[in-house]
Amino acid sequence: MNATKSQRIDERLGALTERAPGVEAAAVISIEGLLIAASMPATLREDVLEAMSAAMLALGERIAADLDRGRLDQVYVKGEAGFVLLMAIDDYALLTTLAADEAKLGLVHLDMREAVADLKRLL
Repeated sequence: MNATKSQRIDERLGALTERAPGVEAAAVISIEGLLIAASMPATLREDVLEAMSAAMLALGERIAADLDRGRLDQVYVKGEAGFVLLMAIDDYALLTTLAADEAKLGLVHLDMREAVADLKRLL
């Protein structure tokens, strides 16, 4: 990936975390669980985000397939402190977003959909 493309991906993720209320972090991760780009606080460990995103993807795909729900589109987990949301970009990458508990999920999903559309063109 060239520097300009990488910069545009970084900028798009930065825009998602800055504009979407409650979004605390966003990352593009390959389906193998490798970080492609991220906008996240320094306190968040990249290796944990990579591993958990890959695990969420694998489990989500299995659940969707085994329960005849079709191709996986998104997965989300709610914890006491907020949400982890995963959305497929294409067959090779996904967008993982961390959102605060008070985030409006409808708006976060809308912002993520717009980001995914942009990221599809950039990847």
